[in-house]
Amino acid sequence: MNTTQFQKKLVNLQKNMLNFALTLTTDHEEAEDLLQETSLRALKNQEKFVENTNFKGWVLTIMRNLFINNYRQVVRNQTVFDSAANLYNIQAESNSDFGSPEQIYNIQEINKAIKELSKDLKIPFSMYLMGFKYHEIAKKLNLPLGTVKSRIFFARHELQDRLKDMQP
Repeated sequence: MNTTQFQKKLVNLQKNMLNFALTLTTDHEEAEDLLQETSLRALKNQEKFVENTNFKGWVLTIMRNLFINNYRQVVRNQTVFDSAANLYNIQAESNSDFGSPEQIYNIQEINKAIKELSKDLKIPFSMYLMGFKYHEIAKKLNLPLGTVKSRIFFARHELQDRLKDMQP
C-alpha cells in the first residue's frame, strides 16, 4: 500500500476512531487529542503495517495502547511514594489487612530488609516497586537495560533469603 492509499484509509477511519476514543476517554476533548495522537503514530509507523491485515484493527490497537500508556503515566505521576512512612501511624480499620500487630511487624521487616539492600540494588528495586518499567528505570539511572533487570532480580533473591523465616 502506498502512502496516498494509507492516508486515505486513515482519513476514512477518523469517525470510527473518534467514536472509539470517546468510549475510552468519555471526554470529547481528550478523545480528539487521542485521535490526533493515534493518527500521528499510525503515519509515523506506516512501514510497520503489514499488507492484507485488518487496517482498522491495527489503528484501533494503536489507539488503545496509547490510551493505556497515557493512563499509566497519569497514575504514576499522581502517586506519591513516601519511603519514610511509619506504619504505626496509619489509621487502619479493624477489618483492614494492616490491622493486626503481626501484619504491621511483617511489613516493617520487609521495609527494613529493603533498606538494608546495597544502593545498587535498592534504587532500581524501589523504582520498580513504584511502578516504573525496566526501560524507564534504565533511562533515569543511565544504566543498560540488562543491568537494571539483573539488579532487580538480585534484589528479589536477596530479599527472599533475608525474609525466608517470616511466617506467611
